[in-house]
Amino acid sequence: MDTMYYDHGTPAERWERAGMFFDAKDYAAAARVLDGLVEEVPEQTGPRLLLARAYYHSAQLRRAEAELRVIVERDPVEHYARLMLGRTLERQGRSEEARSHLRIASALAGEFDED
Repeated sequence: MDTMYYDHGTPAERWERAGMFFDAKDYAAAARVLDGLVEEVPEQTGPRLLLARAYYHSAQLRRAEAELRVIVERDPVEHYARLMLGRTLERQGRSEEARSHLRIASALAGEFDED
């Protein structure tokens, strides 16, 4: 497959293109653009988080999990990455493993169980 279109342009142009694909619910195309962008700027959380979301929505759950684990390892208090990791694990039928991430995400959001 020719990926030239997905890799064309500056990082800012590719970020904008990925957002347009994502907003249009073409998650697989967004992931193709973001994959190259994340390789180019691996330290940035935004592109990696959007890549994880694109993977999640296109049912590429193992890939989503891998990207989310990188984010959580780098920034353990990244609320949305924790939430997405928990949901990704749940969707894979790994509820027990998901529980801790979802509880941490709730605590980071200021939502505490009454129990």
